[in-house]
Amino acid sequence: MDDTALCSDTGPERHVVLVAPEIHWNTGNIGRTCLGAGARLHLIHPLGFSLDSRQVKRAGLDYWRRVSPGIWNSFDAFCESLNPVDGEVALFSKKGTRLFWEMPARRRMFLVFGSETGGLPEAIFSRYPRACYRIPINGEIRSLNLSTAAGIALYESIRSGKG
Repeated sequence: MDDTALCSDTGPERHVVLVAPEIHWNTGNIGRTCLGAGARLHLIHPLGFSLDSRQVKRAGLDYWRRVSPGIWNSFDAFCESLNPVDGEVALFSKKGTRLFWEMPARRRMFLVFGSETGGLPEAIFSRYPRACYRIPINGEIRSLNLSTAAGIALYESIRSGKG
């Protein structure tokens, strides 16, 4: 794949949505990954840290000012503004019933992740009941790091969206 396709207007449109993120390092790392992949980062309140935090900026390196995340007071406000439709949303949770490589290959996708300790709220699962995916792991760990999971899902969605 040509790397410039990630950032072109004809390539896939990707949105990574973090609902109530708690750890500044994860958010900074995810922001950096989004910038590199040509995706948009969205943060849904409450946030477990200040966006002015040196740690967030450090994790995002000198790229953080270019990440320019969308900040939303609620998931409802986010949905009202961007209007994701069925098939454009993929929720990620260890409770997911389908594997992440089964997510739809749409031009526009919203990849939604919950907080590091609490995951996604039940109201979001109820809103998109057929859109829950998981990244398989063995029984040696409880879960993947949020920034690792977001990177895996983001690049798989770009890869499958090109096919």
